[in-house]
Amino acid sequence: MLEELKRFFLKGSVLARLIGINLAVFILVNIFRLIFFLWNIQGAGEVMTDWLGVSSNPAVILTRPWTVFTYMFLHFDFFHILFNMFVLYVGGRLFSDFIGAGRLMVTYVLGGFTGALFFILAFNFFPVFDDVRSVAVALGASASVLAIFVAIAVYMPNYQLPLVLVGRVKLKYIALVFVLIDILSIERGNPGGHIAHLGGAFWGMAYARMLLAGKDPAGAISIWLKPLWRVLSGKPRMWVNYTKERPLSDEKYNEQRADLQKEIDRILDKISQSGYDSLTTREKEILFKMGGKN
Repeated sequence: MLEELKRFFLKGSVLARLIGINLAVFILVNIFRLIFFLWNIQGAGEVMTDWLGVSSNPAVILTRPWTVFTYMFLHFDFFHILFNMFVLYVGGRLFSDFIGAGRLMVTYVLGGFTGALFFILAFNFFPVFDDVRSVAVALGASASVLAIFVAIAVYMPNYQLPLVLVGRVKLKYIALVFVLIDILSIERGNPGGHIAHLGGAFWGMAYARMLLAGKDPAGAISIWLKPLWRVLSGKPRMWVNYTKERPLSDEKYNEQRADLQKEIDRILDKISQSGYDSLTTREKEILFKMGGKN
């Protein structure tokens, strides 16, 4: 497991960098909280929540518009970030392999935006939130994470994951359980968080259905996210000289494409029969590279 995690982070993929950013922010905010605690300064958590979490009050958002983005990387509780990063790792690996690593970052960000939108609209529409509207704040990556997991579950509903004590379960049932838990938990505590989760799930479902219909809005949207993409893609900022190679003939090119497609089909058949964990390192590398080209 340690070797797998080491390879995962050294690979520098978008998924690894998303997890890395979440972990880095978690460590930094808790270091600041510790410093404030040792110096007996009160209100450190409240200050960071106000400036990095997203408020349900539109007037506050207008003065801190960056919070609709920063909130999706902010965690204070260890088990909160542990669960989110575990689900992001599992769903993100499948998403990168079958939908494409290039679309992962867009889905994460737009899932977070949609979660924030659901949170803000609900707290300003339903009377039950009148008393807390001015102070309610949402934080965490859950909406973004659920957007990714629901997207891959809608895209490949019958793909099976091995669960401890349960066995192999189809993605569509796991995603359905996540969504039902959030719906049934709204009145039992943390309603804003659960509503934001449903917003992320909504975007994941909508995006996967658009992909299945042959439409992909991620291309146009990614133009606005290019600065973030440069950070998450890990592309080197340096000049590189390339030696000019003789171009392949059409016949040779088509032959290589056909061989590669046969190999991809064989790997996908192996996954459907034995699961993703049965793949060799080389087969996983092939899927990863092909996912990055999508």
